[in-house]
Amino acid sequence: MTALQDFQLARPRDVEAAVAACRAHEGSRFLAGGTDLIVNMRRGLGVTTLLIDLSGIEELTGISISTSGVRIGAGVTIAALADERCLQRYRALVEAARAVAAPGHRAMGTLGGNLCLDTRCIYYNQSEWWRHANGFCLKYGGEVCHVAPQGARCHAAFSGDLAPTLMVLGAHVEIAGPVGRRHIPLEKLYVEDGRAHLALAPGELIVAAHLPSPAPPSAYEKVRVRGAIDTLRVALTGTNSRPFLLEGTHAFAGQPIGDAALARLDKLVQKQVQSMRTTSTSAHYRRLAGAALAQRLAARLFAEQEIAS
Repeated sequence: MTALQDFQLARPRDVEAAVAACRAHEGSRFLAGGTDLIVNMRRGLGVTTLLIDLSGIEELTGISISTSGVRIGAGVTIAALADERCLQRYRALVEAARAVAAPGHRAMGTLGGNLCLDTRCIYYNQSEWWRHANGFCLKYGGEVCHVAPQGARCHAAFSGDLAPTLMVLGAHVEIAGPVGRRHIPLEKLYVEDGRAHLALAPGELIVAAHLPSPAPPSAYEKVRVRGAIDTLRVALTGTNSRPFLLEGTHAFAGQPIGDAALARLDKLVQKQVQSMRTTSTSAHYRRLAGAALAQRLAARLFAEQEIAS
């Protein structure tokens, strides 16, 4: 990834001011949690000279309950959705929120941002130099979809977790824009075109999602290629003159425990173990055994967490 290009940051205090700022600055982008947009910008995608930060708009935050259902502000974090007690009857939504990425993403990402996630493709979500070397695609800078070269549209896929659950729950979204506000069924927000998959007019943003009452029975399942572990703490004994907690394991939080992570864990253990020839086993053996056991346990815990989720 490359460094971000220079841009200005606007911080409107209400929805109308945000819409006005977007309308006054061609090519500006709305910024919520930034977990998708900022990553893309660092890849040279969706570059803009003005980001409109929505985090200070009170109307976009909060969850309210009425006899007709539940209103969820677009700025409510995914972590809040995963833990909010009043949403337990909307089981699929809570389960989907808990399945989103890693803890850090859930803490920053928002409902509105997740609903407006960019579509993804192995030819699009790459660095600038990779895309330049392999030929730009129809979604950005090119004239052909590398997935289906004979076709006329982009096939990049949408992979947000919250949209399908809200659809089956009968959600409507409230949208604000230059010509006022409107409500549409959530399924009407999307178009079968990876290049322009959102049915939002220029300057429009999602204000809230409205869920009807009563809530129907629902559930959510997700097939993961990779997941993440919340926290990892490792303590060792039988190697040093004291039992000790391994330092540096905080770096594994929110990361998938795969071969690369296990290799880093191996190095951490071997670097911090200070075993000497004080027992019947050699110092080298205990160092290697400690590293192997730490890797085995981390992999097992990660696998169990994946099954449980």
